[in-house]
Amino acid sequence: MSHVAKIELEILDLEILKGACQRLNLEFLENQRSYRWYGRYVGDTPLPDGFTAEDLGKCNHAIRVPSAAYEIGVVHRQGKYHLLWDSWHSGGLERVLGPGAGRLKQAYAIERVTQEARLKGYRLCEKQVNNSVQLVLTV
Repeated sequence: MSHVAKIELEILDLEILKGACQRLNLEFLENQRSYRWYGRYVGDTPLPDGFTAEDLGKCNHAIRVPSAAYEIGVVHRQGKYHLLWDSWHSGGLERVLGPGAGRLKQAYAIERVTQEARLKGYRLCEKQVNNSVQLVLTV
């Protein structure tokens, strides 16, 4: 069964996404035009907003997740990148990235804050605290 959904994350900068992938040991597949998923839309879940069944499986880039059968599609539309994934349990993405791809969202946020901090001349210290990440910025 397919459970294709859009990962709710606004991506404006591919370099930050690449950094998030590197942080999680994911492989960013530049210019890969398709991503692995169930392979056909069976109508059991709503389509992601703005996408048709024919759009599924097609992308501008992809993200390969080690030990997962499925991949994440990176689709460029209207000046932004959208991440499409099939969260069906047999694909293994949710097992690795957590519900709603929470680990990828967190890694993207960390990379974004790190970039902004560097641009503004701040020093950044990252700490792991009880399965979460704490960022401390200093002048």
